[in-house]
Amino acid sequence: MTDTTLTGQHLIAGEWVNGGTPFQSDPASGEAMTVLCGGQAEVDAAVEAAEDAYLTYGWTSRETRAAFLEAIAEEIDARGDQLTAIGHAETGLPEARLQGERGRTCGQLRLFADHIRKGECLDRRHDVALPDRAPLPRPDLRMIQRPIGPVGVFGASNFPLAFSTAGGDTASALAAGCPVVFKGHPGHPGTGELVARAIDAAIKKTGMPAGTFGFVQSNTNEAGTALVKHPLIRAVGFTGSYGGGKALFDIAMSRPEPIPFFGELGAINPVFVMDNALAARGNDIATGWAGSLTMGVGQFCTNPGVVVLTAGDAAEQFATIAAAALGDVAPQVMLTDGTAAAYGRGVQALADAGVATALNTPAEAPARCAAPAVFRVSGADWLAHPELAHEVFGPAGILIFAADAEERQKIATQLDGQLTVTLQLDDADTDAARPLMPVFERKAGRILVNGFPTGVEVADAMVHGGPFPASTNFGATSVGTMAIRRFVRPVCFQGIPEALLPADLQG
Repeated sequence: MTDTTLTGQHLIAGEWVNGGTPFQSDPASGEAMTVLCGGQAEVDAAVEAAEDAYLTYGWTSRETRAAFLEAIAEEIDARGDQLTAIGHAETGLPEARLQGERGRTCGQLRLFADHIRKGECLDRRHDVALPDRAPLPRPDLRMIQRPIGPVGVFGASNFPLAFSTAGGDTASALAAGCPVVFKGHPGHPGTGELVARAIDAAIKKTGMPAGTFGFVQSNTNEAGTALVKHPLIRAVGFTGSYGGGKALFDIAMSRPEPIPFFGELGAINPVFVMDNALAARGNDIATGWAGSLTMGVGQFCTNPGVVVLTAGDAAEQFATIAAAALGDVAPQVMLTDGTAAAYGRGVQALADAGVATALNTPAEAPARCAAPAVFRVSGADWLAHPELAHEVFGPAGILIFAADAEERQKIATQLDGQLTVTLQLDDADTDAARPLMPVFERKAGRILVNGFPTGVEVADAMVHGGPFPASTNFGATSVGTMAIRRFVRPVCFQGIPEALLPADLQG
């Protein structure tokens, strides 16, 4: 029998505790929940408990941690029906979407369990001693990746399960051997608490140290700032807006001892439709793009907000088909009132820029809802107005009509860092697409051909990250098994007796 009672409390050192001023949640439906807003005191207590836990948890075996990750997945699954119900009420996301996201969340945990069992993430290296080497002997050298210590993680608004309490940042940090202090997202506090209770149950079931995972609820900036500033926190994982992420990144960099801040800040994820593909199947690409743009009310960090076309009759037909497809999409509930308000401001900013022409009239949207909006702009105006390239979080898109291949290349070159770039092409477009590839490789973490970027596979080869401002660390990914590298560092052991080596270096 699982504990399904929600209290709005914090999880600190294995205990559910009070602390801070209460606030009311803002669900899409149903009754509001009273939640305690934690601050400096709660963060300090949770981080200190995490540091105590690290002295044990950081030296557990890979098998022990793998079993712990699998226990978390089992506990989340055991709360599946309640997670779906409360997640739907809090965020307005469809039940089927939440069920799928729960499967992804548990799948990530089990994937990391399998990954650390294999031991490849340790990157073990051994240079044997050469005592007789001239002119100088060489000592015995052994290297291994070791956990860095307590990690702070922030929940994402748009994925209340897969990128939140037990999401990829938490799963990869725990897999590495790092305790986690999690700052809950105020948009789904009940969902966050229920998952935290699942993690707490797994800690108790598997005998992990009490402070291995801490959970602090908050609807202000105080807890987040305190978490990033805390001297015992060794790295931070963040998924969210550019403004919030950049502010926290600056705090992490300004600490007396700066720490890595792995922030995923979003992107416009451009789609380049090459000429032969546009002529042969432009209608299908247009409807496919409209479906990707409006999936989940456009609330995906990989939402393809921009399409680049060569001006001409085929591009005009594409615009007509895309606008019609978007016009058939009814307004849908967004994650929070604030998200909906920000979307409205973003669409208005595009209209006010004076160079982008609206291709549709968005339907009148009820409170907390958004309707699709699509604009068109010439390639020259896009290049002259970089403000058009700011992400609008929601189902808003821009069609860029490039004059020719040269202007298309300039558009690609001017792009900021992206999570994804997509090419729609046919075989006859290969030569024209070739000059774009070196540009795309420098601009994005993932390059797609003949697909759409919404939907991020959880797999060994996946990269979910990219050059700034898509993320704050271009050498990292927040999805896939390589995500564990963010929370380990190489340590070399020189001439150390085997009995003093980490267990994974012995034998």
